[in-house]
Amino acid sequence: MGFSVNSQKMPVSYDFGEKFNDRYRYSNLLTIDDDGAGGYILVRAYFQGLILKPKGYFIEHYNSNLELVNEFNYKLKGMNFIDGFLKNGQLNLLFLDYNYERGRYEYWVHKSPIVGFNFKKEKLLTISSAEVRNPVGKNYYNRNFSNGFTTAILFNKEKTGFVISTHHKKGKENKHIIHLYDTNLNKRFEHDFSYGVEEKNYAFENVAISRDLETAYIIGKAYFKKKRFRVDERKFQYELVKVSKNGSQTQSFDDPGKYSEALYPIIAGDRLVCTGFYADRKDNRYNGIAFFDMNPTSLEVKSKRYNPFSVQFMEDKFGREEDKVIKNLVFKSVEVTPSNEIFFNAEEYFVTSSIQVTGAGQRVKIDRYHHNDIVSVKLRGDGNLDWARNINKSEVTQGDGAYSSYSSYVKDGKTYFFICTASDNPQLINNERLIFKQGLSRNRNVFLISLDENGKMDYEKIIDQQEARLPLMVSKPLKNISDKNILFYAKRGGKKQLVKVSFL
Repeated sequence: MGFSVNSQKMPVSYDFGEKFNDRYRYSNLLTIDDDGAGGYILVRAYFQGLILKPKGYFIEHYNSNLELVNEFNYKLKGMNFIDGFLKNGQLNLLFLDYNYERGRYEYWVHKSPIVGFNFKKEKLLTISSAEVRNPVGKNYYNRNFSNGFTTAILFNKEKTGFVISTHHKKGKENKHIIHLYDTNLNKRFEHDFSYGVEEKNYAFENVAISRDLETAYIIGKAYFKKKRFRVDERKFQYELVKVSKNGSQTQSFDDPGKYSEALYPIIAGDRLVCTGFYADRKDNRYNGIAFFDMNPTSLEVKSKRYNPFSVQFMEDKFGREEDKVIKNLVFKSVEVTPSNEIFFNAEEYFVTSSIQVTGAGQRVKIDRYHHNDIVSVKLRGDGNLDWARNINKSEVTQGDGAYSSYSSYVKDGKTYFFICTASDNPQLINNERLIFKQGLSRNRNVFLISLDENGKMDYEKIIDQQEARLPLMVSKPLKNISDKNILFYAKRGGKKQLVKVSFL
């Protein structure tokens, strides 16, 4: 174990694990989970070679004292990693592979006990299709349906189950199948949703799954297939799709002058709720927070609320600027309290591209991933808005986004945000408007920002860059709600360590 430090102002303490040497300088953290015995399992994809190429998966096992007790190198290449999870002492890695001999996509699970690693493979699903580029759809804005095959994999928040959506087009054949699995890898059902794609293409974004794992409620954008659109027409609408072995139903949400954006389904007890944002024009500008209380059986909207952004929120974000545009918000986390209050957090996320000329004169397309402002919202159980706040930040990355963005934690009616930034101090304007600007240093400070029960903002630098040395992968933590802590992986070059932040 390293050493433990208490924060000065925020109700947290933090422990540094020992720094360990790491043989893979170039890697991406894929998943981090609790091992069921107080320890932790981490999985990384690693890259090697003069031109970096994926070579395999490196698995690390830590004990409750943040000590590294075991490592395993799973040499595997050529497969598309989807997700990973631990269940009953077994690590499951989910992959998508293309079988050239049989002309089909195959979903595989590679599973192993976490004591004495020994991976075995199990095929979950096959879909006949020509090979396409980027078949796994998670582009939030311009999903491509024209290339013949697209698939999406969505886990519910509790990681008790997952949905695999497969949409294959060839000539006049247009098949969209939805499959539901539990995390014991039992298929609960598959449903032919092809009737739904006769007039629309569906880009699924979030899912909630019933406690008995028999029904999935999937939110997504439904893109209309019309050839031509008037200038004042919208090309999509948000829909909720309810799927079970008995069939499917859909529900849309738009009202005259109210257009849903970035919705999220929530199952709380016997309630089904969808909440997110709305626009009052058809130009993708968000104007407030929407809430829909649904009948879980019929999907009838029992009640709805539209809460416009407050003056306080707009001043948080823009100060006194006149041309105010809010868009590109993507959900990061949703929490429901025992009294049915809803806390949700989103981030302003978008991708830009440019062409760069290399030293050899080649023109290369570069994608840049922008992780900007944090939006935090508290709703009462009836959907009325308690508060919404905006925290200004600006981050951009070309590769691994684990060090960018943020993570949040809700405790006792307060919301806490962890951000890792080269900025030494944020700007605080009028004691309320908080602005973090990305610095140029490679070192990173960790700030904790809090919003209390009334949405009042405070912040503290809880870990100084001189103290931490290694930057934290702040957007990929492991939250342990029952033990009131959150675990981060810190890495640079050939050094790595775990950092645990505990709430007092």
